[in-house]
Amino acid sequence: MDLRKATARVALLLAGAAAIGGAAQAETQLERGEYLVRVVAACGNCHTPFGPQGPDMTRELGGRLVEKNEAFEAWAPNITPDPETGVGAWSDAELKRAIREGIRPDGSVIGPPMPFLFYRDLGDADLEAIVAFLRSVAPVKNETPESVYNLPLPPSYGPPVESVTAPERGPTADYGEYLAGPVAHCMECHTRLGPAGPMISTHLGSGGNEFHGPWGTSVSSNLTPHADGLAGRSDEELITMIRMGIRDGKPMLPPMGYAYYANMTDEDAQAIVAYLRTLPPLPLPE
Repeated sequence: MDLRKATARVALLLAGAAAIGGAAQAETQLERGEYLVRVVAACGNCHTPFGPQGPDMTRELGGRLVEKNEAFEAWAPNITPDPETGVGAWSDAELKRAIREGIRPDGSVIGPPMPFLFYRDLGDADLEAIVAFLRSVAPVKNETPESVYNLPLPPSYGPPVESVTAPERGPTADYGEYLAGPVAHCMECHTRLGPAGPMISTHLGSGGNEFHGPWGTSVSSNLTPHADGLAGRSDEELITMIRMGIRDGKPMLPPMGYAYYANMTDEDAQAIVAYLRTLPPLPLPE
C-alpha cells in the first residue's frame, strides 16, 4: 500500500470538513463536532477500517485493529450509530462517559491506547458536539472483536468527571495545551510510555515511542524546544509538519493523522505551536 497516496485520498474524502476548518469557529454544534472528529481529534485515524488503498471512508468510524503487541491486541470499536455493532443503542450519557472516562454502559473499562488521561479534560460543550456528530454519521455494520489485554486494567481512570469548561478559543498557548492534550492527545504519543502510561511528569513531549505498521517502524518526535526537538524550527515549519506531514521537504511516517490535520484552522495550528514553545526543553529519551 502506497501510504502517501492513501493519505492524499483521505484528505480528498474529508474535504467536506475543509470549509469548517477554514472558519475561526464552527457556527453550529454539529459543525463543531464534525471539525473535532474529522480534523483535530482525528478519530478516524484509529476507528476507520483500512482497505487496499488505505482508510476505507465508505466504512468511516466502523472500527479496526489498532495495535497488536505483547501487552495487548487493541481493537478500536465501531462508533457509528449502528444499533447492533456500533453505539446506536447507547444513550448520549453513556457515550459521553465512554469517551471521557473510559467506562462502557455495562461498567467495563476500556483499555489503551484510548488516551483517557487526556480525554478526562474534554470540555463539556466539545464532548456534546462530538456525540452529536457521531449520531449523524452513516451507520456501519461491522462487529469488531473484543480487545485482549495481557496487563491489568485499572478499575477506573479516576473519579467521575462532573463538568469541564474548555479554555477560550484562540491562537494562545492555553488553548493550544487543550488542543494538544484533551482533543488531539498529541502528548500521549509524544511522551515516553511507562508502566502506568505516559510519563507526563518527567518526559512530557520528549518523544521516543515506537509505532509499528505497514510503513515499518516510526518513532514519535521530540516536541520540546530542546536541540533534539523543535529548537531552531520556525512556526511555519512546525505548522507544515503538523498539517502536511512534511519535514525538511520529506514525508513523515504514520501514525500521525496528517490527512485529518490538513484541514485544521490557522488559529488552532498556531495555538498548538504556541503551546509547544512553552514546554520544558527535554532530550529525546534513550
